[in-house]
Amino acid sequence: MEANSIAVYDIQGKEVEKISLDRHIFDGEVSSGAIYQAINAYRANQRKGLASTKDRGEVSGGGAKPWRQKGTGRARAGSNRSPLWRHGGVTFGPSPRDYTINLPQKIKNLALKSTLNVKLKENNFIVLDKLGEPSVKTKQVVSILANLKITKKDKITCLLLLPKDAARELKLALRNIDFLSFNQSIDANAYEVLASQKLIVTKDGLTQLVKRLKGNK
Repeated sequence: MEANSIAVYDIQGKEVEKISLDRHIFDGEVSSGAIYQAINAYRANQRKGLASTKDRGEVSGGGAKPWRQKGTGRARAGSNRSPLWRHGGVTFGPSPRDYTINLPQKIKNLALKSTLNVKLKENNFIVLDKLGEPSVKTKQVVSILANLKITKKDKITCLLLLPKDAARELKLALRNIDFLSFNQSIDANAYEVLASQKLIVTKDGLTQLVKRLKGNK
């Protein structure tokens, strides 16, 4: 199978070259099963699992029997912390738990590779030459996105994947754009790729992403 090619755009939105995509990563195959597992695991791992209630044994007080067992005409009661009583414990309430799901790295990589192929098939995969100077401002980034036909009024969510050595100033500028999320390409996951309508990756970021998926970090 021959490698696909994709256009590379500059900050003016003009095509500057075409590059070949690695045929082992961009092979057009999509594993829906791997995507499902990766997204399910990602969402589960975001859960804190901190919801907690006290049962009758954990509520303070209630040590004394409210009244004697027989002869009062009332129902038997052993503690005023029974779930039947006001201020009593909770029956079958939630307790702290761990929702973590651990996936094999191969499934994570397959899911990410599949989502990249999905974006490529949808023509929502954009390769950017670079973002300009490290000291680029938010206004300049918004202008660059507009040159790529991505604006806030279009209500398009966008994910930008940066190279590992991206400047801190650039990240500070990017976080002010509400319709744009960003991450390092070596840390990208299937959930965020699929959740965004447009995927933009810098040329260097794409190289690092391919190396990661091929196991050559």
